Amino acid sequence: MKPTFYLLLFTLLLASCAPTPTKPQTITILTHDSFAISEDVIIAFEIANNAKVVFLQSGDAGAVLNQAILTKNAPLADVLFGVDNTFLSRALDADIFEVYQSPVLIDVSPEYILDETYHALPVDYGDVCINYDKNYFTENNLSVPQTFEDLAKPEYKGLLVVENPATSSPGLAFLLATRAHFGDGYLDYWQSLKENGVVFVDGWETAYYTNFSASSGKGPQPMVLSYASSPAAEVFFASTPLTESPTASIVASDMCFRQIEFVGILKNTPNPALAQKFVDFMLSQSFQEDMPLNMFVYPVNKNAQLPEVFVKYAQVTENPAGLSYAEIAANRDAWIEAWTEAMK
Repeated sequence: MKPTFYLLLFTLLLASCAPTPTKPQTITILTHDSFAISEDVIIAFEIANNAKVVFLQSGDAGAVLNQAILTKNAPLADVLFGVDNTFLSRALDADIFEVYQSPVLIDVSPEYILDETYHALPVDYGDVCINYDKNYFTENNLSVPQTFEDLAKPEYKGLLVVENPATSSPGLAFLLATRAHFGDGYLDYWQSLKENGVVFVDGWETAYYTNFSASSGKGPQPMVLSYASSPAAEVFFASTPLTESPTASIVASDMCFRQIEFVGILKNTPNPALAQKFVDFMLSQSFQEDMPLNMFVYPVNKNAQLPEVFVKYAQVTENPAGLSYAEIAANRDAWIEAWTEAMK
């Protein structure tokens, strides 16, 4: 027989002895509609863990949490991402998460670890702030307001659009910032804003893309409630290259509320080991460095490097409004209800 025949026979025998590749294990991530990450980053996780990642995007963060609570005895997913510190206590009280103290937490700044029981682990943060149209203020020779009190002055009448805190995550964040600053007098402040022509809309997209004068909609308000990372997004997504953002954020003391988003392993998951690996992955440097230009949030991993556009154009407040998640938990619904009644 020819040597090639023996070689072929040996190859066939070797193949018959090789173990059959196992089918990839599917892991489902329940998250909000704003979640985004690069495909190659997810593929790297899938290859490393012989897994298939499925994302179940189910509305805003509040809707996602409601769904997780309603289905906690038969969860729709293995992992939930997107609960922030305005709703963290609700998730913990509902007991939907397994305890998991990821070893990667050693690389996370302690200030973001709000749940010391390790049911919910921090993934990212961002500051909700007033953004403004630079050209409007320059062309009208108008100074940029630097305090909450400034926003209620006559020269800014009708110039601000904000989101409804009952229907919007940034709207709720801004309500909490005013509560932190004014205490029991926060409704009096909101009344002064109302009298000064503040405009209310239901969600961020309407506020930013329809009402805001610096957006594509060229709306009537030169100030909008958005994020301190929005100026970087303006540069990154510009159709023609920009050397300066057309917008900036007001990041004066107490004027911003810091949102921190968390991930947790859902109880009764059939894939606890793989779920733990995915949580580790979300805290890893590769995932954390990919987030900023996908979701325009900041990484919590101390080793993660920021993209240049963030370094140049995004802003971070040094003194965000201070409210503990426990205080928010005890009063959130009552504050929203009182605000809704006062703003009728």
